[in-house]
Amino acid sequence: MLNLSIKPRKVSIIGTGHVGSHCGFSLVTQGVCDELLMIDIDESKAKSQALDLSDAVSYLKHATKIKSGNLDDCKDSDIIVISAGPLPEKNQTRLDTLESTINVVKTIVKPIVESGFDGIFIVISNPVDIITDYIWKVSGFSKNKVLGTGTALDSSRLRRLLSEETNLPQQSIQAYSMGEHGDSQIVPWSHVSIGGKPLFDIMKENSSTYGKLNLDELTEKTARAGWDVLYGKGSTEFGIGTALTEIVKAIFHNERKILPVSTLLDGQYGQKDVFAGVPAIIGINGVESIVEINLTDDEQKKFNKSCTILKEYIQIAKDI
Repeated sequence: MLNLSIKPRKVSIIGTGHVGSHCGFSLVTQGVCDELLMIDIDESKAKSQALDLSDAVSYLKHATKIKSGNLDDCKDSDIIVISAGPLPEKNQTRLDTLESTINVVKTIVKPIVESGFDGIFIVISNPVDIITDYIWKVSGFSKNKVLGTGTALDSSRLRRLLSEETNLPQQSIQAYSMGEHGDSQIVPWSHVSIGGKPLFDIMKENSSTYGKLNLDELTEKTARAGWDVLYGKGSTEFGIGTALTEIVKAIFHNERKILPVSTLLDGQYGQKDVFAGVPAIIGINGVESIVEINLTDDEQKKFNKSCTILKEYIQIAKDI
């Protein structure tokens, strides 16, 4: 008799509000994990989210087992998603929520590590780059096993905006936002392409149409896109849920897919000791390696500025 030892793929989500619940919904509807654990300081909310998600399973292709629980229950998880913490209020930046989020994360990370968890942390909680750095340091995990969603969502927003401006499908556009998941993020326009053709060439050859694209304005719109959603309905949900699922899927299936995530730079792009959004190869071990593209002098200068801001807040986080 053949005895197969197959371990179910388990994801735990800590923080089951708007963001966490939609991450769970995206994971379940796409059938990315076999088991999903929902955890929240508000236990009744976590239980209700788990029940609501379970009610959808009958109509899905994958019979995901969904439960609520506590931090001890996630010790055998393959991936833990941290989405706990407050949403920024109007006229705040993501950086303004730093102290509140760290105070929440302080109660989470050590108990998880002490429980015996040895998987991969994916961080969504804002300010995501600084919180990812904090969790990496507190956990003692290797740098490849702690990553943030970073500019993955910003890059999707950038592609949407470009699609609207060019009337070409998002799926045919390759473009990244880099640096902070916040106001100082940059777009390396020299590496943006549509259908494999550099955007700069397209703009030059079609000066009367695409040549009128205002790249500085598009960069600013990309950085502010989250606020358009936040002000309209109180939180972002669908975009981040899908971005998170794309990262989880790349890990579970060892896709070695290149995605822009927040990861620790160790000399890449001339930066060290800072988590920032950059293209990286994502596989079964988390961040397999960083893809270092050649930035123009102006792009490098802007990226350096973004990293300087992140480093300043990483120092502030040490004293919280």
